[in-house]
Amino acid sequence: MIDTVIFDMDGLLIDSEPLWGIALREVFSTVGVNLSRELSHLTTGLRTKEVVSYWHNYYKWEGKSPEQVTTEIIDNVIAKIIAEGNPMEGLEYILSYFKSKGFKMGLASSSPLRLIDAVLAHLNIKDVFQAVYSAEFEDYGKPHPAVYLACARALNSDPLECIAFEDSVTGMTAAKAARMTTVVVPEPHNRKDIRYSLANMQLDSLLEFNDSKLALLTK
Repeated sequence: MIDTVIFDMDGLLIDSEPLWGIALREVFSTVGVNLSRELSHLTTGLRTKEVVSYWHNYYKWEGKSPEQVTTEIIDNVIAKIIAEGNPMEGLEYILSYFKSKGFKMGLASSSPLRLIDAVLAHLNIKDVFQAVYSAEFEDYGKPHPAVYLACARALNSDPLECIAFEDSVTGMTAAKAARMTTVVVPEPHNRKDIRYSLANMQLDSLLEFNDSKLALLTK
């Protein structure tokens, strides 16, 4: 019986993907790397250190270590979220919906825990979740299922009892690999990506989820 829901965070609960893109470009420019918006999308869903490692291996910059660049990016994103981070459409609705159904609720994100904490405080939703997990503490980040499996264990839920909400292909792959029923809410420019057909359900907004959608997932 499905009785658990686990959410991704960036791009699903908070409109942070544009802020991530700006922060990446700002910090990478300090080491002579000019990332276009298109290039920055290549690493969407990965852990920050993996994003930095990916581009460091490609551009071989000098002057700042990958660890320093990673820290600066996270600091930059946190500052931007606190200053201008907005909830995604339907955030309050979807959290209230599953709370009213008595679902166990968790969060599984690729972001570092200190950024997760900043977002949850900014949106005032920390108390909604019974478990909050960051992939920074796992051996592997998304698309590996580790962070989803860890969150499910913390909720005392079998992965087959969980619905995972995601916005990226990387995150969807992680949730599917964890054997969870998966709902994707892609960004508008990504909605026609055929890879999302692997999900159990695709929505344009969190507001579209309702009793009939839940029934389709649990029948």
